[in-house]
Amino acid sequence: MALTTVDVRSALNVLGSILQWLAVPLSVPVAVALVYGESPTPYLLAIAVSVAVGTGLAQFERRRIHDREAFLTVSLAWLSIAVVGAIPLYVEGSGVFASPVNALFEGMSGITTTGATVIRDFDAHSQALLMWRQVLQWLGGLGVLLLATAVLSRLSVAGAQLMETETRTKDVTKLTPGIAQTAKILVALYLALTTGAAVILFALHLLGLAPAMTAFDAIAHAFTAIATAGFSPRAESIGAFSPAVQWAVTGFMIVGATNFILLYALVRGETDRLRTSEELQFYLGILATGTLLITGLLVVDPGFTGGTEQTARHAAFQVASIVTTTGFASTDFNLWSAAAKNVLFVGMFIGGMAGSTTCSIKTLRWLIVTKSFWRDLNVAAHPKSVRAVRLGDEVIGEETIRDVYAYTLVALLFFIVGTVLLVADGERTGATITEFEALSAAASMFFNIGPAFGQAGPYGTYDGFARSSKLLMVLLMWVGRIEIIPVLVLLTPTFWRRT
Repeated sequence: MALTTVDVRSALNVLGSILQWLAVPLSVPVAVALVYGESPTPYLLAIAVSVAVGTGLAQFERRRIHDREAFLTVSLAWLSIAVVGAIPLYVEGSGVFASPVNALFEGMSGITTTGATVIRDFDAHSQALLMWRQVLQWLGGLGVLLLATAVLSRLSVAGAQLMETETRTKDVTKLTPGIAQTAKILVALYLALTTGAAVILFALHLLGLAPAMTAFDAIAHAFTAIATAGFSPRAESIGAFSPAVQWAVTGFMIVGATNFILLYALVRGETDRLRTSEELQFYLGILATGTLLITGLLVVDPGFTGGTEQTARHAAFQVASIVTTTGFASTDFNLWSAAAKNVLFVGMFIGGMAGSTTCSIKTLRWLIVTKSFWRDLNVAAHPKSVRAVRLGDEVIGEETIRDVYAYTLVALLFFIVGTVLLVADGERTGATITEFEALSAAASMFFNIGPAFGQAGPYGTYDGFARSSKLLMVLLMWVGRIEIIPVLVLLTPTFWRRT
C-alpha cells in the first residue's frame, strides 16, 4: 500500500525530461565560446550532467500528473535548473565564481529572472559565460510564462485563477486542441518578441543611433528585456548605451510585463480585448503615475541636473524597470533623493500583469485588493447594500478574494521575515548593512527585482553580503519566483499523507 498520495515517480519523470531539454539552451554558450575562441568545456560538462541526470530520472514510470505532482515538479524544476545553470559558472571559476555559493546565487538569480548579480568585474568573464547568464534568464521568463498560464491558473494558486477571468485563458485553450498547442502559441509569441527586440536594437546601431550596441549586446539584452529579467553583459547595464536604446528598452520591458494572452489577442486583431482590460488600464496607469511622480521629484532635486528629456527618460525607464521587475538601470538611482528612491522601493511590491514574465505580487491582485477594499468601505457606509466585486462583466467570488488577500499577506510576511534575517545575519557576521539596504535587498530578492539600494544598487553587487546571507537570498528568490504556495505545500505534512 502506498504511503503517500503523491506520485513522486511521475514527478521525477517529468523533471528528467526538463533536464534533458536543458541541453538545448546550453548549446548557445557552446556556440558563443567557439566563435570567440573560448573554452566550451564548462558548458559541455553542464550538458553532460543535465542529460545524464535527466535520462536517469526519466526512467521512472510516469503514471499521472495531478495537482500534487505539479506542485512537486514545479518546485524541483526551478531548483534543479538553478543548480545546473551554476555548473558552468563554477567550472570556469573566473572572478567571484570561484565560490560555489556565488555560482549558485547567480544561477538562481538567472532562472528566477531576478537579475541580481555578484559580479564585480565583467571584463574578468568570458563572452560565453556572459551570454549564458542571458540565456538562463530568457529560459526562466519562458518557464514562468508557461507556468502561469498552464499550471498556476489550473491549480487556482493564491487567486491565480483570476487570470482566467481577466485574460480569458480558457478562451485561448478553446482555440487549440489542448494545452500543448496553447504552449506552442505562447512560445512562438515569446520568440517573435525576443527576435523583434534584438532586430530593433541592432537596427539602432546600424542607423548610427546606438554606436555601442553590438550584435552580441542586441541579442543579450533582447533575451533579458522581454523576459523582464535584468542581467546585462555591461557593468553600466542599459546606461552604457544611447538614449534611443534606453527608450526602446523601456518599451520592451513594458511589453514583457503585459499579459501574453492580451498580446496574442492583439496579434489576432482583437483590439477590443485591450481596450476593455481593466488590469491593462490599471497597469499602465501605475506606470504613468510613477513616471510623473519620479519626474517631479527629480526636477526639484538639486543634485539631479539633467535636462527635460533626460529627466523624463530616466524616470520612465526606472519606473518601468522596477515595476515590471526587470531590474535594468539607465543611471545610478542610488544618487537620487530619498523621496525618489522610496517611490522606486514601493514599486518593487507591484509587478506587471498576470500571465506575463513579470514577478512580484502583480497588478491583477492589487486591482482585486483595491476593488474589494472600496466595496467594503461602501458596505460599511451602507450596511444593507449588496455589492459584488467585478472584473469587466465577471463577478469575482468571495473565496477568490480571500485567496488574493491571503497571498498578498503571506508575500509581505516573507518580505518582513527576510529583512529581519538579513539584518540579523549581517550583525552576526559583522557585515555592514543598513536597515534600508536590508529592506530593499529582501524585497528585491523575494519579488525578483534585481538591484536594491546601497551596496547592491544598480551599479553595485551582492558579493559584499555574507555567504549565509546569499544562501538565504537564494531561498527567497526560489520561493518568490514560483509564487510561494508550491514550496509551502511541500512542507505541509498532509500534502504527503494519504487521506
